[in-house]
Amino acid sequence: MMKALGFFEIPSVTAAFAALDVMCKTADVALVTWERKLGGRLVTLIIEGDVAAVSAAIEAAAAKGMRKCVHGVIPNPHEEVRRLIELSASRLK
Repeated sequence: MMKALGFFEIPSVTAAFAALDVMCKTADVALVTWERKLGGRLVTLIIEGDVAAVSAAIEAAAAKGMRKCVHGVIPNPHEEVRRLIELSASRLK
């Protein structure tokens, strides 16, 4: 079964870590990678898990977030999307 991907973009590294904490405590999800832009003033977290878990985690973080965010869930990502995510994740290793 393919895992869903959740995307959560929020201003500030601190707000991103708080959102990740909420997501991981809410459902069985794992951080795949994260991207910082504008010197950390814009952070995108990418999580994965089953569709229900990712959806619940993203919604909980959006509801409890320290700042306004942009978020979305891709239930069955195309292989090219997965390839881009893996490229991003490989830079962290």
